[in-house]
Amino acid sequence: MVVKQFSQAATAQHGSLANRLGAILTAGAAGDKLAFVDEGEAPAPGSRTVLLAAASTPSIARCDGAAVACATEPGMPIAVDPESLSIIALADRLANSDIPVLITGPTGTGKEVLSRFIHDRSPRRKGPFIAINCAAMPETMLEAMLFGHEKGSFTGANAAGEGFFRAADGGTLLLDEIAEMPLTLQAKLLRALQEGEVVPIGATRPVKVDVRIVACANRDLPTEVEDGRFRADLYYRLNVFPLALSALRERSQDIAALTFAMIMRHSKGQPIPWLRAEALDMLKAHSWPGNIRELENVVRRALLLANGAEAVGPQHIVFDQPARMASEAAPAAATAADGGKLSNIVQISEARAIMATLEACGGHRANAAKELGISERTLRYRLASFRDAGIAVGARQ
Repeated sequence: MVVKQFSQAATAQHGSLANRLGAILTAGAAGDKLAFVDEGEAPAPGSRTVLLAAASTPSIARCDGAAVACATEPGMPIAVDPESLSIIALADRLANSDIPVLITGPTGTGKEVLSRFIHDRSPRRKGPFIAINCAAMPETMLEAMLFGHEKGSFTGANAAGEGFFRAADGGTLLLDEIAEMPLTLQAKLLRALQEGEVVPIGATRPVKVDVRIVACANRDLPTEVEDGRFRADLYYRLNVFPLALSALRERSQDIAALTFAMIMRHSKGQPIPWLRAEALDMLKAHSWPGNIRELENVVRRALLLANGAEAVGPQHIVFDQPARMASEAAPAAATAADGGKLSNIVQISEARAIMATLEACGGHRANAAKELGISERTLRYRLASFRDAGIAVGARQ
């Protein structure tokens, strides 16, 4: 049970934020002892203390994002979006059972983080957590690596190997990208799940194992079953209580908290910069094809470009694969004209984010400015600077 303490000053000065944080952290993965204080107050002894001084700024999204990032234990899932919070709350309930868990979602959405959360909240938390990627291991070696083998059972087996199932005995075994597992091996996995035992290669007797299985997939497993690439019986064995993680673009309320957590993680030995509202608006407007992994790339890049500045601004945000601009020739021309300088790349990335928002708003500047969280005057200035740089833009009033 999460213990949250809000000082009288914190509640008085930041009442709305305190209420919102209380609801979020109850359903999330916050640390066990948290204290929220106002600027100037002493830290609470025996608790992780979160300072709410920044809550005086207008953007509550930035404030609660920063507070949630500070309050969440390292390695635990970070969530503010209601859908994400409901997934974490359900995972917390599932952790107390021993049923298999199937987590689906696009690559880079945090499936392994959620798997570790289930393990850490379960009675098995003192046991091992073993994570394997079924797509990263050679097919010929996968069976031996999963179930183990006896010495001399095949060429090169100079010593016996216990395998991941026995290594995870008493704990949790994460089978990532399980859709990549060969059909023949799926049958043996099904038997291991049903009987609670494995037969190492070259052995004649099964070995009992006590393992909780968490499987992850970035493919649509019902489609894989229909196409004959995944066993239906194994699918139904794993799909007792599925958890589905959405793409990052579908849970934009998580972006602020995730960004602050990554800023803290990668600001080692340096003062932690604040995130300007304009930069956060750019992050929320991006489509995030690479999901959370792409966000981490963008944050690390931004910290490098900020170079110790007090705040990360829009000029520091450079996306991996920005949205297409209305004119494809303009970015190439601008890059060639400026010699591919980093400052020009940043300007092009900002232009692409703005143009994507303009396109979504039918070209109306006032609506686009509102979506971006900037004034219409700032938007006109940005568009003029793009034109001066030779980037073709167009918008209606």
